[in-house]
Amino acid sequence: MSLWTPGGEHEVPRPDERGSKNGPVGAPGAGVPDGGGHQARPLPVGVDPAMIEAMEQLSPEERAQAETMLAEMVDTQDRIASAPAADVIANHLMGFYELAAIHLSQQPPHFVEATVAIEALAAVLDRLQGRLGDAEATLDQALSQIQLAFVQLKQQMDTPDDGGAVRQGDPG
Repeated sequence: MSLWTPGGEHEVPRPDERGSKNGPVGAPGAGVPDGGGHQARPLPVGVDPAMIEAMEQLSPEERAQAETMLAEMVDTQDRIASAPAADVIANHLMGFYELAAIHLSQQPPHFVEATVAIEALAAVLDRLQGRLGDAEATLDQALSQIQLAFVQLKQQMDTPDDGGAVRQGDPG
């Protein structure tokens, strides 16, 4: 088995060949190296412990870069874990709003794609009603605004304005 890095492919021991000077992979103490050769912090969620062992085969520069990236992943996960879930979800919901707005701003508007984003926003807001804290009123207003924009654009696209010619988006 191999691990791809910007510096090329590196062989990674198979699960039955694992084990290192720090003990077996997954043993207490396995984690992100602290730069001094010690396992100081737990691995970020989703990182295979075999990556840490594979790092031993990297050049010092590549290893330092990989350790920095892993430490940044841990820091990011720590920040997310310390934030209220409602705040993180509200941020993602605003991403749904922005996604819908991007699709509606295309020429011609991408109504099908915008519908997916708008319905996702509406579904999560409906399911989590009363649980999103201070952001909930803003999110409800954002949903109303993007729905109104959708309807207005759809009406513009469906209304002939040049003597009865059918415009793009008109099912007729």
